[in-house]
Formats: sequence, C-alpha cells, structure tokens
Amino acid sequence: MDTSTALIIQPIRLNPLYIRLHAGFGEWLRILNFEAGSQRNMPKMLAEFLGFLERNGCMEISGIHEDLLKSYLSYLGERPSQTKAGGLSQNYIRKQLQVVRKFSLYLARTGQQSFEVKLQIKGKSTPVKKILSGKEIAKLYAACGDSPLGLRDRAMLALYYGCGLRKSEGLGLNVQDVQLEKELVLVRKGKGYKSRFVPLSGRNKADLEAYLGYGRPYLVGSNKEDALLLNVNGKRLKTAFERMQKLRHASGIRQVIGLHTLRHSIATHLLQSGMQLEQIQRFLGHSSLESTQIYTHIAHGEL
Repeated sequence: MDTSTALIIQPIRLNPLYIRLHAGFGEWLRILNFEAGSQRNMPKMLAEFLGFLERNGCMEISGIHEDLLKSYLSYLGERPSQTKAGGLSQNYIRKQLQVVRKFSLYLARTGQQSFEVKLQIKGKSTPVKKILSGKEIAKLYAACGDSPLGLRDRAMLALYYGCGLRKSEGLGLNVQDVQLEKELVLVRKGKGYKSRFVPLSGRNKADLEAYLGYGRPYLVGSNKEDALLLNVNGKRLKTAFERMQKLRHASGIRQVIGLHTLRHSIATHLLQSGMQLEQIQRFLGHSSLESTQIYTHIAHGEL
C-alpha cells in the first residue's frame, strides 16, 4: 500500500511531543539497562508507531484508542518488509506490539498520560530462539583446549551456559563477583539494574577456578584490571562473538550462535530436566514469568 511504502522510503517527521517522548523512551531503556540490541531497535519500532499515529491524525497520547491500535496492526500486516521479499513476519509484528506495550508502560512508570493495550495477536508464533543440544554444548567445551585463552573460553561457557547470564551481565563481571567459597556469582548490573546471585557449583565452579588460577593471570600480565573476562591484551572483553564462531567451527556446529544462544539453551535444558518454571525465572533474572514461559514451547518442540 502507498502509505507503507512512503514510510519506508521517507524519514519519519514527528511533532515536538512525540520527539520528546521518543527520546525519553530511549533514555528509559538505557537507564533500565536493556540489552544494547533492544536499546537500538525498540526506539526504531516506536518511531514507526508514532509516525503512523501522526499520519492518522493522532497528535497526542489521549487520542490513542483500541481501534487505532487495530489499524496499526492491520497496517503492519500489509506493509512490505525492508529486508526480504514479501510482508512482515508474525514474529516481527508481535515485537512491534510488544514495543507499543513497553511504550505505554514507560509513560505510566514516568507519571505521564498513558494508554491501554488490550490487543492480542491470534495464532502461534514461531520460536526464533536458537537452542543447542547437550551434545553440541559438550563439543563446545571440548573445543576450548587448555591454553590461557582456552581456559578463558571454558569460563565463558560456565557463565553463559552454566549460569545462564545475559551477554552484558557476563562481560560486566569483575573478579570479586565470583565468590568461589560461597559457590555464587554476583550479578551487579542485571536487566533494570537489578542485582542477583546465581549458584555456582560442579564443573562451572571448577572451570572458573582454573581460569582464575592459571588462565587469567597469564592474560592480565602486569595490567591493573578488575574485569573477569579478558581479551588477549589483558583488558576487559567487550565482545565474544568472533570467539564463539571459532568454537562453533571447531565443534562442527553449523548454525551461527552467540552468547545468548547459550542462555536460551540452559533454560530449555533445565525445563526439560524437570525444573519448575518459577525456579528458572529466578535463575535467569526474569522480572515476569511471561518471559520465561517461551521456553515451555521450545522445550516441547525439542522433546
């Protein structure tokens, strides 16, 4: 349809109120320590929603109503995709609706006029989270080796698979956050800047102990660095994507994986092993049980 094509090609021009709210939403995501990808993508999706409101004559929050939200979903269902032939996927439309809900929550939480989002998208969504099998996880461990970097990689697997940490949580850890005697890892800056303790035992504890005793001292050298995970220069590791791909190739795993793949995998494996959903919620640091329930669909599919 013509309006959707115009939206993709032309920049979105927002009124002063929407510009302020859009900027405030982005700052709110940053303050609550959302993942970098969410901080980058959610404001873009919100801009599309706000642009849609303007084109339909809604210039303030009080004008948002259920019929207008239904029209927005219809618009998304008709507009072409910018990255592939055809329309938008059901999963992408669900994400757009999630951003609208998150925007209404931001308004309410910051004491501004908000609106209700009662709409639900019918039909099942396709799980998009990539999951590794237990055998594939074992191959990743075997590919690490015993060099200082290999010990670092095993520690990385212990944190992201064994402890189920988010990407930013693991990269932000300092040495003192690993409490070997108490068998705990202290996550100081979780999502929403909420701290939590994650249990550490068995192989996970042994791998972190080996890294701290032998791998990290070699990497840090004479540097004064508090970070737990270090790069080859003895500085805080900022990204592990390339290293994960090297482990993947050495393991013979075909699909592209990242640190979050390990988090999804441990959550699914714990659910398959019989752990209660509420326990997995606390383990992962989810504020809502709804975020954890996605793994029930994945686990059933895997089984």
